[in-house]
Amino acid sequence: MHHLYICLISWGWLAFAHPFFISLTEIRYNDSCQKLEIAQKIFWDDLEVSLGNYHDTSIDVLNPEDQKLLERQFSEYLMAHNKITVNGKPVKLNFIGYEVEEEAIWFYLESAPTPFEKSITVENSVLIEDHDSQQNIVHIYIRGGSPKSLLLRKDHERETLNF
Repeated sequence: MHHLYICLISWGWLAFAHPFFISLTEIRYNDSCQKLEIAQKIFWDDLEVSLGNYHDTSIDVLNPEDQKLLERQFSEYLMAHNKITVNGKPVKLNFIGYEVEEEAIWFYLESAPTPFEKSITVENSVLIEDHDSQQNIVHIYIRGGSPKSLLLRKDHERETLNF
């Protein structure tokens, strides 16, 4: 039992000494309005770095000087780094809003009405330019049932699923 505690403490120290970079995205297809509803969770401290580099300025996401400007910066960054194609056709995404939750920010996006037939291609390059070990987990829910999941990362930012 003593060895177990030592291992857990060592693993905890390694995780602290070598941070990991991850985001989570949930994409749900709403049959009634034919829209993709997207929730994306990103750690705000990592996002500050990428957002600042993308806009070539220093950005404080928790205490912005100009709230409207920050929302535009979020929207521009997310639209540039999240691309979705349904049935071979690009889908227009709209930034709905966000909320801060402890160490992360939940962003909400939705698509224009998009009939879904059989396939979806997701490209998610959030934070990848600034963090080589960034991993973006994407869960896709189509017509109820269990999600299909993707693990997107550097040199593998896009993947297609057929339903």
